[in-house]
Amino acid sequence: MTAVLPTAPETLAADPFAGRSPLQRARHVAEVTAVHAPRHDDDADFPVEALAALRETRLLGLTVPTEYGGLGASTGELLDVCVELGRADMSVAMILGMHCQQVAAVVAHASPALRATLLPEIAAGRRYLASVTTEAGKGGHLLTAGSRTDRSGSDLVVDRFAPIVTGGAHADGFLITVQPPDAISPSQVSLVYADRDQLSIEQSGDWQPMGMRASHSVALRLTGQLPERQVIGESGQFSRIAVEIFGPLAHLAWSAAWLGTAAGALSRVVTLLRSPAGRGRFDLGSELLLGRLSAARQKIDTVHALLRHTEQAVAAAPDVSAPRVQLLLNALKIGASQECHAAVDTLVEAVGLRHGYLKDSATRLEAALRDLRSAPLNYSNDRLHQADGRLTLMDAEVRLV
Repeated sequence: MTAVLPTAPETLAADPFAGRSPLQRARHVAEVTAVHAPRHDDDADFPVEALAALRETRLLGLTVPTEYGGLGASTGELLDVCVELGRADMSVAMILGMHCQQVAAVVAHASPALRATLLPEIAAGRRYLASVTTEAGKGGHLLTAGSRTDRSGSDLVVDRFAPIVTGGAHADGFLITVQPPDAISPSQVSLVYADRDQLSIEQSGDWQPMGMRASHSVALRLTGQLPERQVIGESGQFSRIAVEIFGPLAHLAWSAAWLGTAAGALSRVVTLLRSPAGRGRFDLGSELLLGRLSAARQKIDTVHALLRHTEQAVAAAPDVSAPRVQLLLNALKIGASQECHAAVDTLVEAVGLRHGYLKDSATRLEAALRDLRSAPLNYSNDRLHQADGRLTLMDAEVRLV
């Protein structure tokens, strides 16, 4: 095991991107990301340059309310940013999307004192948050926890092992699911915030996945004592946060990242085909080529339409836990994970071995296909289908959102 060292800068200059929209900031991060993405994919290490750019552009504070110094972005703007980052590197888009999911929980459910302390730090780019929800034996299931906490005076004693923590080796803070000390069931789950300097952190194992290699989702053991005031929401009542925030934002932001990856792949293919070299190599009048381009575009547009509809439906829903809303959210996640991968697979067929399968192609289809293969596994589609079967039985009228 090796100790994990903190990486957050102590200070950051005044916002150099003041006056620029979230999307303009995201385009700067995407440019930085694209330069370094091939190396991080080869080495399976964390995109430190992209994180530095996320700090500099204040996109870590994208969804922090303006009263705390954040950009105060809407969910729609968050999705725009995730799509833009996904065009350059799906790992970076997922890293930011999951960070903003954690921020949303702090904004909605942390105590006023914790919000006042933590949110300005996030807004200034000094706090990148990682999610610690996985456990051996249960995967990423959110509504149960096996790790218990003890009390020491007014502190919670945490000893938590997580087999997968995206970006955890570089995070400045963590939101951790645990059983509260008085829990009598694994379904009693608390969410607690921890600063890096409040924990002893050990990394174990290696990260050598097929795709999503820059997400650096390593195994961590986190131990320490945390003040009970750092519990987010009511003790033992994390299920409310999971249903209202974690689930919806995960499915929306993940789908936006996948959509951006597929759209970026199509853009690079069309750029190749329209170039002088591409026009010399490919028959742009080929019915087979045109049909495959059409199929890829149709899949991408379909996911985009479902993403935006789901965003609006969730925003308008008086109760996001209602079966029909949960069914729509799950349909988005399942559909986006399948269709974005299928779109890129279709593009591989369209341009063939040289530009669709080899790592050194400017289309980067090989990397996009590997990355998107993780999408159906990232909270398993099979698990969601089982949940959807039960939810369907609860909505006999089949009223669509």
